[in-house]
Amino acid sequence: MKPSFIFIHLIPLLLSVTSVAYRNPIPPKFNVLHFGAVPNRITDNTKAFISAWNNACSHRGGGRVVVPRGTYMLDAVMFIGPCRGPMEFIIRGSLEASNNPANFFVDHWITFKYIDQLTIGGGGSLLGHGGAAWHYNDCNHNSRCKTLPVTMRLDFVTNSRISHIRSINSKNAHFNLFACRNLNMSNIRINAPKDSPNTDGIHIGGSQQIRIQDSTIMTGDDCVSILAGSHDITVTGVHCGPGHGFSIGSLGGSHNKEFVTGITIRNSTLYGTQNGLRIKTWAPSNPSLASDIMFDDITMVNVNNPIFIDQQYCPNAPCNYKAQSNVQIRNVTFRKVRGTSSSKIAVKIQCSKTVPCEGIKLVDINLAYHGREQGRAVSSCWNVEGESYGPQFPSGCL
Repeated sequence: MKPSFIFIHLIPLLLSVTSVAYRNPIPPKFNVLHFGAVPNRITDNTKAFISAWNNACSHRGGGRVVVPRGTYMLDAVMFIGPCRGPMEFIIRGSLEASNNPANFFVDHWITFKYIDQLTIGGGGSLLGHGGAAWHYNDCNHNSRCKTLPVTMRLDFVTNSRISHIRSINSKNAHFNLFACRNLNMSNIRINAPKDSPNTDGIHIGGSQQIRIQDSTIMTGDDCVSILAGSHDITVTGVHCGPGHGFSIGSLGGSHNKEFVTGITIRNSTLYGTQNGLRIKTWAPSNPSLASDIMFDDITMVNVNNPIFIDQQYCPNAPCNYKAQSNVQIRNVTFRKVRGTSSSKIAVKIQCSKTVPCEGIKLVDINLAYHGREQGRAVSSCWNVEGESYGPQFPSGCL
């Protein structure tokens, strides 16, 4: 074969490779050390991080902010878009929050806002120093309590992913997602003591197409909480405990037009949690809707309230137990839920007299009581229309 013939036939291949490379260039790195960051746990690196972000964000085609190994002190910081291309924030070291009370009373520590195509990863850690602030969290009895910072807020972030990040001892929630769309979270590790107040693992509101998978959440509040305006949320392969379990709500306090629909939580484990699979609504409440919810293939280990629909949610006295919720709960399935309950009432479905629950299904339930008292697990249902299928232990109340 003549060389000229080979060359002519290689031209389309070369053009194709060049075209792919042109369409998907590797974004340039913006190392925070080059912008003055010092990993000595003393220097406030906020300005250096913002400078690295702003340079990467304004670069045509996007960029990669790189945090090398080491521990970097950061005050409250916001990384704001829109940017000129996809962004990566690679944390290989640790970011450390302030333990100075003068820096506590803001609603965020690290915030990403108005960004499309954001990747956060790198295997690093977020050190929240929550132990220095938790005693300020007295909202249960102090109406003038002050806000404590969420470790990482994502507001109006779309088409993005977060993976291989660890959050330790947040002052408030670890991750808060608001108005996000098409966001995947995987291989997240969350740690806080079981008595740490309001340290929700992943808090989701007003968001859609959210995927959480293959993660471990050990904290003092809900492992995953899903609030008003959230649609198409999937949680799979998550280990929860200690904590308050997987929660939808509380609903009906406000945002009565922002429904919660299309929620799936499956193939997950709860260990020693205060609750298991819970939907909670205020009473009295504004009208709202929670529908098309699937809890599937869930293992419980010594969980209090494994299956719990609570339409009389009232965490702080005084409570009006004659008041009724106006949140309609509809088309909810609990399927293949098995394990042990630390309370005798393993299935508790207490719905509203005003808008009874509709389309509730219990399918293949196997929950044994494992507590201090003698006896077997039981179920309790109020104001609910539904059906049960397959084995039911405890015997179904539908």
